[in-house]
Amino acid sequence: MPNSKLTGKIYDIQGFSVQDGPGVRTTIFLKGCPLRCPWCHSPESQRFDTELNWMSIRCLGIDACGKCLGICPQNCITRGEPSRSVAGDEITFPSVDKTNCDECGLCAKACKATALYMCGTDMTIDEVMHRIDRDKPFYDESGGGVTISGGESLSQPEFTLEILKRCREKDIHTAVDTTGFARWEVIEKVLPYTDLFLYDLKCMDNDLHKQVIGVPNELILENAVKIAKAGGSLWIRIPVMPMFNDTEEHFNVYVDYLKPIADSIVIVQLLPYHKMGISKYDRLLTNQQVFVAEPPSDELMEARKRQIEEIGLKARIH
Repeated sequence: MPNSKLTGKIYDIQGFSVQDGPGVRTTIFLKGCPLRCPWCHSPESQRFDTELNWMSIRCLGIDACGKCLGICPQNCITRGEPSRSVAGDEITFPSVDKTNCDECGLCAKACKATALYMCGTDMTIDEVMHRIDRDKPFYDESGGGVTISGGESLSQPEFTLEILKRCREKDIHTAVDTTGFARWEVIEKVLPYTDLFLYDLKCMDNDLHKQVIGVPNELILENAVKIAKAGGSLWIRIPVMPMFNDTEEHFNVYVDYLKPIADSIVIVQLLPYHKMGISKYDRLLTNQQVFVAEPPSDELMEARKRQIEEIGLKARIH
C-alpha cells in the first residue's frame, strides 16, 4: 500500500526546469547531504534539519519594522549598527547571532517581509504529488518529467522511492540527481523506477576527494559502474573547478573511467564553477568558509569538452 503519510524534508520545488534532465521538468529539492563541497551553490541544502536564514535585501530595518526584536527566547536577535541599504539609505538591520539559536522559527513568523525565513519544509507524498500533477501537461508536451534532487536525494531513501513509484504509476519520466554516495542497497531499490540518473563525478583522486569534500570517492565510482551494469542510464555531471579537477591530466582519468561504461551514458554535462551561490552562505549566518576563484575560461571548457567527445560521448557545457 502507498504510504501517503510519509514525509520528506524539502527546501524547494522548481517548476519549468530545463537543466535537470530531458524536457520541461519539476525538480524536487530534498534537504540534507553527506558531502561538504566548499563551492556548493546550494549550501542551504546541506543540513538535514530546518534552519533559519536571513536575507538582508528584504529587510525593512529595525526602525521601520523591528518585529523580530524581543521575540527570540534565546535573545539571538538584537539591534545592529546603522549601515547603508542597497538603495543608499541609512538603515539599521537586526544583528542575528545563531550561536544559541534552536531554530524555533518564532522570529521568521514575526518577520512580515520574510527577511528572516525557515529553510526546510516537511511535505507528505500526497502534497508533493499534487504539485507534480499540476505540471504533467508540460511533461507530456516536452518529453519532460520529475527530477528528485538535493542535497542528496538518496539520503531520504524511502521518500524518494515512494515519489518515484507514484510517478511511474502516472507514466511520468523520472530522474534522480545524486552524488552516488549511498549504499548500493538504496540505489538498487530505486533503480527499477528511475529512468535516468543525473550522476555527479566531482573528482577522480580519492585522497583529494576526501580532503576537499569530506568523503572518499570509491563508493561513488563503484555505484556508477553497478548502475551501468544493471541497465541504468547515466547523465554524468562534472563540476569543473579551478585548482581541483580542471586539468587535462585529471580529465584523462575521467575519460579512462567513463570509457568502459560509455554505452550507459546519455550525455556528459560539464558545469563550470560560478560565484552565484556565494550570497547564500551569508544568509545562513554561520561564517562558513567559502571557496572563491575565477571561473574557468571558455577555452578551457571547450578543451575539456573535446577530451570527453574524443571517446565518442556526447558532451555539453552547462
